[in-house]
Amino acid sequence: MEETETRQPERAGAAGLWEMERELASRGIAPVCGVDEAGRGPLAGPVCAAAVLLPTGFVIPGLNDSKKLSERRREALYDAITDAAVSFGVAFATVEEIEEKNILGATFLAMNRAIALLDPAPALALIDGNQNRGIASPSQCVVRGDARCASVAAASILAKVTRDRYMREMDGRYPGYGFAVHKGYGTAAHYAALRALGPSPIHRPTFLRKRH
Repeated sequence: MEETETRQPERAGAAGLWEMERELASRGIAPVCGVDEAGRGPLAGPVCAAAVLLPTGFVIPGLNDSKKLSERRREALYDAITDAAVSFGVAFATVEEIEEKNILGATFLAMNRAIALLDPAPALALIDGNQNRGIASPSQCVVRGDARCASVAAASILAKVTRDRYMREMDGRYPGYGFAVHKGYGTAAHYAALRALGPSPIHRPTFLRKRH
């Protein structure tokens, strides 16, 4: 699919987060879902994507880009989003799929899986970022969409919380790496653990070659 990009001026408040969905609906494009990912950059673990269909105009207090929120706030918003959503899907692409398809290809794979879980199927998927060529359904890129679009912001939270929970589980399975703390990202403590223990089964070999 041809890449497209939507840039909009910054808008403050809940009303601004709904501007894009409302404009699309005025052109008969509905329902619209937001899609975002978590975990493209870490040295370990899968990449996770979420797709969310929200009721039009529904206000979730505090909804924002997941990176701007505390872990506790994200957890609370996860429940608010899943309770309010018309439909949502969350999916992973594994470390093996990241190695096979590269991280961008694996991200699109996870996004496609998440979108496929939605019912009803969206007329358009708003993809956070500037690339959507691997998305199977009709889609449109939204640069910094997680800070500008309600459904993308909601997807960013679901993806981040789901992946963080998974990495906390992996901390129990592979102790010593600190996965519960850094979630697989390349911190100094993580590199020190790699030097002491070597890679675990959930480390990404190509990422270790590039960064370690």
